[in-house]
Amino acid sequence: MDNVLLEALVRALAVGTPLLLACLGAIINERAGIVNLGVEGLMAVGALAAFAVASKSPDASLWAAVGAAMLAGAALSALHAFATVTLRANQFVSGLALAMIGTGAAGLLGKKFEGLPLFNKVPDWNLGGFTLSPFTLAALVLAGLLAFYLNSTRGGLTLRSVGENPAAADVLGVNVGLVRWLAVMGGGALAGLAGAFLALSYRASWADNMTAGLGWIAVALVIFVGWNPLRAVLGSVFFGFLYYLQFRLQGNSPIPPEVFSAMPFILVLVVLALAGRRGQAGNAPAALGRVYVRGER
Repeated sequence: MDNVLLEALVRALAVGTPLLLACLGAIINERAGIVNLGVEGLMAVGALAAFAVASKSPDASLWAAVGAAMLAGAALSALHAFATVTLRANQFVSGLALAMIGTGAAGLLGKKFEGLPLFNKVPDWNLGGFTLSPFTLAALVLAGLLAFYLNSTRGGLTLRSVGENPAAADVLGVNVGLVRWLAVMGGGALAGLAGAFLALSYRASWADNMTAGLGWIAVALVIFVGWNPLRAVLGSVFFGFLYYLQFRLQGNSPIPPEVFSAMPFILVLVVLALAGRRGQAGNAPAALGRVYVRGER
């Protein structure tokens, strides 16, 4: 029984890893006051960049592949920063456009990589009969570091102040635009890292739509965990367990498999409704989604 529970926890951690990484990136964005609905597209581009570099030759560097994924995520998110921070466009419209651009570009450019072998994948660590990806440990460490940064450092205070009251931060000499630009690009880099995990570790291949809606769940997860990086760990494990349960029960239950495929998305609606009932949405940064123009109230 203990082995079954341990296996479920390890698998939930593995499946929840891309959710956690993408959720941490979205938390950085939204703590600075910028909503980014383009996480799905950023993950897709990151996965493609990682696989494209890693599949070049048997000697290709996995570190270079991971770096390429993060760079691709940051570069694509710069479009969102330019639109929302510099041009002051609607953040929701820009994020949706980013999701479509990212998934569309990845699907188009990735056609030549479908079916190609991955010479090297990121090796998993053996933990007494169970395996764990280094990406999973990195995601857990990043969650702890982000929580410390936001709550215990001057930089974290600056980031939170920009998301809560950008006008007050501006008066104190904070470059609101620069902070928001860096936050959006940093969040995009983490979303790209989530895509690298899919391409280099979890699936070790490239296929169109390999993100399978994980980016959208990560966006909803931010609200569910109240913009808290440590709660994001628990939330990602919870949804990871739902995916694990989906795989375990398919073929062993009279319930149609489509029900299990839809389960994580149904639970997203449920948990968001519950979060709204208990006032979780009240934890959102006060300036979230609002355009800041110096001198305007």
